[in-house]
Amino acid sequence: MITITSQAATKLSELLRQQEDPSARLRLFITRGGCHGYTYAMAFDPERREGDQVVAQHGVEVVIDPLSSRLLAGAQIDYVRSVSGEGFTVRNPNAVETCGCGHSFQTRDHSGEPDPCEEGKARAAGEETNDHA
Repeated sequence: MITITSQAATKLSELLRQQEDPSARLRLFITRGGCHGYTYAMAFDPERREGDQVVAQHGVEVVIDPLSSRLLAGAQIDYVRSVSGEGFTVRNPNAVETCGCGHSFQTRDHSGEPDPCEEGKARAAGEETNDHA
């Protein structure tokens, strides 16, 4: 089961009030890609699809598709403020590797489809240039 902290629920409630469609809910999902194979994504979505898991806590609902639900089992959605910024974060106990930004991860059983981040691509391009010098 996925949990939502009270800080995340407060911010989410605030953002939901700003949505034009009152039936919109936060959809948390996983996409393939990112430097470690999977990337976290969030969007407001008024639709519920067959098989969606609905997590209702602290007066808000988060919708998660079946595949993402498996990769996020036991995860916690939080909202964090720090000197470097603020935003939603996902603490995923299934992630055995994460990238520096925290948006991309890999699980023990699933590697996803890694796609080097821009910094990694730039570094690789520099190495290719240096190899030919």
